Amino acid sequence: MTTEPTDTPLPPGAGARDLAPQFVLPLVVRIERDAPPARTDALETAARAVLVMLSDERSVGDGPWARAVRDWQDARIRKVVRRARGAEWRRAGALPGVTVTGKAAEVRVFPPVPLDGWPKELARLQVSGTDLDDPEPPVEADASAPVLWLNPQVDMSAGKAMAQAGHGAQLAWWALPDEERAAWRDAGFPLAVRTAEHDRWRRLVDSGLPLVRDAGYTEIPAGSCTVVADHPALR
Repeated sequence: MTTEPTDTPLPPGAGARDLAPQFVLPLVVRIERDAPPARTDALETAARAVLVMLSDERSVGDGPWARAVRDWQDARIRKVVRRARGAEWRRAGALPGVTVTGKAAEVRVFPPVPLDGWPKELARLQVSGTDLDDPEPPVEADASAPVLWLNPQVDMSAGKAMAQAGHGAQLAWWALPDEERAAWRDAGFPLAVRTAEHDRWRRLVDSGLPLVRDAGYTEIPAGSCTVVADHPALR
């Protein structure tokens, strides 16, 4: 069976991970025709949604989502962002998951599913059409808070960038010690997503901070560096 191309970074030990059953983390962004969210708001909300799923009590221990989350993280950490509006959004909201809100953006994240095992309510949603804009340039990021820096040389649709921001947030989560994870969670996962200036990007890539390298399934070449996760506790 041919499966849908999905968005995923290149993790350590990719060969072994490729042999594991492959799962995908579905994210659905609400895009109403008359009130689409701003691009940066959507990216930040998607990144927080990934963190909410990872830290949810249902995703750990003996929780009902824990097995699916473990199986997903044992393989490539694939994510797919789809869009919904109106009745589509309401049907998606009836499925098990968590809706995360930003300034105006709404993103619902669902427990991981097999690549070819999407619920029909999500399978019929479109991947295309997630192009979003910022009405005004984002304010400068607070350097004392976590920032997910995007590569200024890589052009991505909003849906692609949302998945990449989610990857960066997840790599930061993995890298943090337990007490820093708890502090981030208890604070509500504050973070910013910004596009780095070229000089800053070069420094970030060499900084040793978590770096997302894309597998090249969609939009950009394999191995492209897309996000650096700059969490204060990892500097």
